[in-house]
Amino acid sequence: MDLNEVLDTLRALYRPENVKGMARYGINPHNALGVSIPNLRRLARQSGKDHALALELWDSGIHEARILAGMVDDPGLVTSKQTDSWVKDFDSWDVCDQVCLNLFSKTSIAFDKALEWSVRPEEFVKRAGFALMACLTVGDKQAPDERFEVFMRAIERESGDERNYVKKAVNWALRQIGKRNRRLNKLAVEAAERIRKQDSKSALWIASDALRELTDEKILARLKY
Repeated sequence: MDLNEVLDTLRALYRPENVKGMARYGINPHNALGVSIPNLRRLARQSGKDHALALELWDSGIHEARILAGMVDDPGLVTSKQTDSWVKDFDSWDVCDQVCLNLFSKTSIAFDKALEWSVRPEEFVKRAGFALMACLTVGDKQAPDERFEVFMRAIERESGDERNYVKKAVNWALRQIGKRNRRLNKLAVEAAERIRKQDSKSALWIASDALRELTDEKILARLKY
């Protein structure tokens, strides 16, 4: 499928009632069509992997086209320059998280970018750093624990950021790391205890929420404590 065919299909799926409801979930409705994720996945399967098409979809500026771009792009062709360009365009948590999950986490530079973006001042760039950490924790089964220990240092450092989309991503990353295996669970719980002592409402929320999940009996049983 070429760009025009994809955009015509997206526009045919326009759902104004969905666009109106996006704000209730904190999603930026600007340039949105209200197309559901299942429909986007279906369209991605029809399109197949196509790096050139992904770049065109991103440049269209359409909310759902950008999510779709992350689904159809080829991770092996994604460059550092491209990731830095796209991440600066993030203006909604769903685009950020979907692109991190479907594309950025599958690139060879994902671990480096997660740490690099975690210190950036822009809200959605920083969110992308921690969303990428969460996605890598789940998706990269072969990565050694040491990589996630580095992530936990970044999590502790940034837990005082009070911005909503940052603190939720920091919490997400910490919880995912703590559910990866028994050893990382222990380290994540210890990190959460230190975070809870920080003089910050954000840090207190991040730590309390993470500890509630990471010390849950069902989680511990799955990790064979």
